[in-house]
Formats: sequence, structure tokens, C-alpha cells
Amino acid sequence: MRSHLRVAATLAAILVAGKGLAHEFWIEPLQFTVEPGTQFQADLRNGVEFEGSTFSYLPRNFTRFEIYSGGEAMPVEGRLGDSPALSVDGLPDGLAVIVHETTDNRLNWDEWERFAAFAEHKDFGDPVALMEDRGLEPAPPIVELYSRHVKSLVGVGDAAGEDSHIGLRTEFVALANPYTDDVSGGMPVQLWDRDALRTNVQVELFDRGPDGEVEITYHRTDDEGIAVLPVTPGHVYMVDAVILEPLEPTDSSPAVWHTLWANLTFSVPE
Repeated sequence: MRSHLRVAATLAAILVAGKGLAHEFWIEPLQFTVEPGTQFQADLRNGVEFEGSTFSYLPRNFTRFEIYSGGEAMPVEGRLGDSPALSVDGLPDGLAVIVHETTDNRLNWDEWERFAAFAEHKDFGDPVALMEDRGLEPAPPIVELYSRHVKSLVGVGDAAGEDSHIGLRTEFVALANPYTDDVSGGMPVQLWDRDALRTNVQVELFDRGPDGEVEITYHRTDDEGIAVLPVTPGHVYMVDAVILEPLEPTDSSPAVWHTLWANLTFSVPE
């Protein structure tokens, strides 16, 4: 009981202090709508509350980096260290879907309270039970591997087209085209884990208005893995959901958890 009270108190303190519990990773186009044949650029970003630092083009850090357009996949090619990480001379007319998957990275949690607050924030369940059910001590050090599986929707010219499930390890699929469809009743997205739907799980929505202010709301997928998200014309959106998978430590890696982050960015035109 004391552990639960301590976790709750720590989570409240972190939230009051305004500190981020997790660093999202996302694709941020410099423009979400462009004309065919014009230069298109996008940053890879990591941060909190839809603000963060940029990452350069570093092939050792990713396993996939592609642009899907008109049913065709085009690999993103660049020079080592390019920033923005994506820069192409032009994209064909229609909806373009940018895809990026990272390699695994390692994180050491040196404070139990921060791991517990993160677990509660991402709706993984009771953090003490997560550890004890696996015979692990709810105490540091806790070693985690994490990977990012991100997409971004870009409207090129008439922006016609649709998103699809393209086989990311975990993946959001947009069930509407925000540049051509009526999304006044909400933007539907479907969440996948490999080829299985992720049902009744938390989805975090970051809404950035024209003034730069960011509002964060929480939603859940239904029995078909779908969440319908409230959107406003003229705003930019990021959708995020995280899987927590157990790992067995080995001689080469002491990691006991693997987090897999699905992310999708898009805008809604005015």
C-alpha cells in the first residue's frame, strides 16, 4: 500500500512541476501541404509536449525510412548528417505517407519513482504489479530497450489518396484523409501491433494550434482498434501510443522491458 501511495504522490509532483514523463519521437514536415514538384523537407524530432530537438540523417539509427505515394515506396536517401533529415526535390500529386522506424535504444531507469510515473502515464497498469508479477524487484536499476515506429501524412497537390497498413512493428493507420475528407466529426485512426489490432488501449493526442499552444488529451481504441480523435481546422496533430513488452535479460543485455512507440502526425487544413 505504501508503494502505491508513494507512486501516486510522485506522479502528482511530476505533473505539477510540468516535467515530461516521456519523450515522444515524431516526423515533422516543414509544411504539411505542398505543391507537386516543389522541394519537400521534414525533421525527425524528439521531445515533450510537441516541442523538441531535431535529429540528422543517420542510417545507423533507423531500419526503415521511406515515402509512400500512389502505392509506391520510395526510400529516403540523404547524406550523413543532413538536417532536415528528409529533403527531396519534389513529390508526386496525392497523399504522401512518410515512414520511419528506428533501431533499438537503451534506457536505464535509475529512479523507481520515475519509471512508475511513466508506467502510469502510459497506462501500462500498476507499476509495482508489473515488476512483481515477473518476479522482479520494483526498484532500480531498471533497463529498457525502446524503438520508434512513426508516420506522417502530407498533402501534395490535390492530396488524393489514403493511408494503409504497411507493416510497421506497431502502427497507426489513418482511416480518413485529413486533406480531402470531412473530419468535422473526428479523425479516425486504427492502431496495430504487427498484424493484430490494439483494442481498448490509451491513445495520446497532441493538438498544436496556430498560436503554438499545445493541448494534450487522452482517448481509447474500441473493439476494432479505432479511436476517433477531435480535430480543428488549422491545427497540427500528433498521435502516440506505446506497447510495453517483457524481455528476458541475457548475458549481452540486462534489459527487462521493451517499449514500442507508434506515432502519427498530420494537419487539418482550414
